[in-house]
Amino acid sequence: MSSLILKVISFFNTKIKLGVIGRRNTFDILQNKILATDKTIWMHAASLGEFEQGLPVLQELKIKYPNHKIVVSFFSPSGYEVKKNTNDADVVVYLPLDTPKNTKRFLDIVRPELILFVKYEIWPNILLEAKRRQIKSLLISATFRPNQSYFKWYGGLMRKALFSFNHIFTQNKNSKTLVENIGYDSVSVSGDTRFDRVNQQLKADNTISFIEAFIDNKTTVVFGSSWPADDALFIPFINSNKTTDTKYIIAPHNIKPSYIDTIKKSLKAKTVCFSDMKGKNLSEFNVFILDTIGYLGRVYSYADIAYVGGAAGATGLHNILEPAVFGIPIIIGKNYQKFPEAKRLVNLNGVISVTNQKELSLIMKSLIDSIDNRNLQGKINAQYVKQNKGAVNKILTNISTTTN
Repeated sequence: MSSLILKVISFFNTKIKLGVIGRRNTFDILQNKILATDKTIWMHAASLGEFEQGLPVLQELKIKYPNHKIVVSFFSPSGYEVKKNTNDADVVVYLPLDTPKNTKRFLDIVRPELILFVKYEIWPNILLEAKRRQIKSLLISATFRPNQSYFKWYGGLMRKALFSFNHIFTQNKNSKTLVENIGYDSVSVSGDTRFDRVNQQLKADNTISFIEAFIDNKTTVVFGSSWPADDALFIPFINSNKTTDTKYIIAPHNIKPSYIDTIKKSLKAKTVCFSDMKGKNLSEFNVFILDTIGYLGRVYSYADIAYVGGAAGATGLHNILEPAVFGIPIIIGKNYQKFPEAKRLVNLNGVISVTNQKELSLIMKSLIDSIDNRNLQGKINAQYVKQNKGAVNKILTNISTTTN
């Protein structure tokens, strides 16, 4: 997408406007924070989810190469705005638009000894220039589908960019086979680094005092990363379930005040928001709306049941591994076929997919009423996460001493 098109769209889209404004500062930030004598490692992630996917690798590299500066770039404001002050990187910027001029300037300043792209980020000018400069580049936690341009007759440029990686680590065998079928052989299955990432959460301090005050030792259901199509499934259940022995936490994907107000108005239960909880006795409320960011991963540790949003509509299923690691049953919508971990856990019966409000109500009630059912499904999810960690070690063993 050209700079001009982005600028035009930015007048109508706040998110894109943030990116347009932020990219104006990219080169100034780089020049102020990177010295000519610095050694660097650069990781690029499209957005927050991809950053979290690459983070376990980045953290290990930071330990292994303490004298290198860690540079992280984002394409989306939803990643940059949340992580621009992260302690996991020395420099955080927006990725400049992928033009030959921007690419050369970016690489001239950063001079990375290693480049990590996460999941599906393929920028031809950057990758081809990195290859010309003999900079080692890896694509990690990659997933591929037959309908992508790399595998079509018209995808020559994208294939050339893909072939610029020194090595590609895929999440599964099918992705590896697709890449091998177009003649790329430096590819291996590492698995998904998200398993390593969520396993780290078990060792973290997940304590949140206001959540403890709210749930008051009651059975707790967390609706994480929900969208309007998800709300249509679970809000009628909350309204119909009159018992005060169950607490509900809603963490919407969109936390704009107008949307939060819509949710509040649709709820009949006594509701409090994070933004207005000060001075209130939280235990008196039945629903807590988490209209802020940064807490959901820890909030799942308090859940007895989790509903993960995105699959009720067409927005895309959010990360089910975050609650799965805590050994709790998970409910999702019907559109999960593009998510291998969801397909697997549905088959294993750790995750339940519902197609309508009636199904959700039946499943939710059965889980609330039966601790045994919750424990059985939760155990399946926890074991699945534990069995699939280890991708980080496979990636690290491939990274050569060229970054010393």
